[in-house]
Amino acid sequence: MSTITIAGPATTESVKAPPLRPQNRQYLILAVLVLVAIPLPLILPAAQGAVAVRILIFLLMAVGWNIMSGFGGMFSFGHAAYFGLGAYTSAYLLVKHNVSPWLGMLAGMVVAAAVAVLVGYFSFRYKLQGAYFALATFAFAEMLRLIATSSAFANKAVGFNVPLIQGSSLGLIQFPADSPAYFWVALVLAGAAVAISIAFLHSRTGRYVTAIRDDELAAASLGAPVLHHKLVTVALSAAITAVAGAFYTQYYLFVNPDLGFGSAVSIQAIVPVVIGGIGTIWGPVVGATIVGSLTDVTATLLRTPPGFLGFLQGRSGLDVVLYAVLLILIVRLLPKGIVGTLAARWRR
Repeated sequence: MSTITIAGPATTESVKAPPLRPQNRQYLILAVLVLVAIPLPLILPAAQGAVAVRILIFLLMAVGWNIMSGFGGMFSFGHAAYFGLGAYTSAYLLVKHNVSPWLGMLAGMVVAAAVAVLVGYFSFRYKLQGAYFALATFAFAEMLRLIATSSAFANKAVGFNVPLIQGSSLGLIQFPADSPAYFWVALVLAGAAVAISIAFLHSRTGRYVTAIRDDELAAASLGAPVLHHKLVTVALSAAITAVAGAFYTQYYLFVNPDLGFGSAVSIQAIVPVVIGGIGTIWGPVVGATIVGSLTDVTATLLRTPPGFLGFLQGRSGLDVVLYAVLLILIVRLLPKGIVGTLAARWRR
């Protein structure tokens, strides 16, 4: 008896690999950006290298603010509090007790996170939301500035000067002024912050937080632990912002109450995210690049303005004016920020 074999149709199409998960694609983009950025300090002039470091400091601050206010929807106008706590904790431990700034940075993260949880707990406990929460954070940052100004423990209005050393030391985060090592250290810190931001957004806590942001009452009715996830979010946000403060102190070798806790610090954390796109991964990156570059442009313009702008020479505040104009244009023309608007149009 013969056996009949029926052959299936021949297939010539290759099996396609499954698409990358969103977070893996974002990690890949981050890795490419970091690799592209590594040789920059070897190419750029020394002055532009300092601008690049400042951009990375802005990026750290923006990522920290975006986690709380973008992902979590808890608009803060007082992130200077956490920046200043990171800066002062690191500087105090180094100057007074000769503690490594790396350990001081970790201590600053712990202090800032603990304070953020305390402030957040009482704010959420008494149902502060929207503008009231923003005003509470602003008032707290101002309170810390006044305490630092009048406290001998914080060296009053004088602040702290980080002692200079001879040569280079990665352990003390001190290098010659034109060394690319400052940029590379800042790049590692900023890259880690963006990676944490990606991981947080795609984690279970991140999904809870965005759900709470969109509709807190609905999320609570479904059993989401609202207070717990809000406090985790503010703690992570404060810790990342404290890293920016600690590195700032080591880079500029100085901090005082206005530089640490001044309202300008909070503005520098907010503006990049609003320009780049609130609640997006790459908004802080784009916004920090624009704001950091704009700061350098305005400083150069005020130093050596062209003839028809000679009246600007030696004046201050032009950067604030440009921030305001840029914010008005962004809010008017790109209400979701640069990245948010482009992403929305891409999806259409």
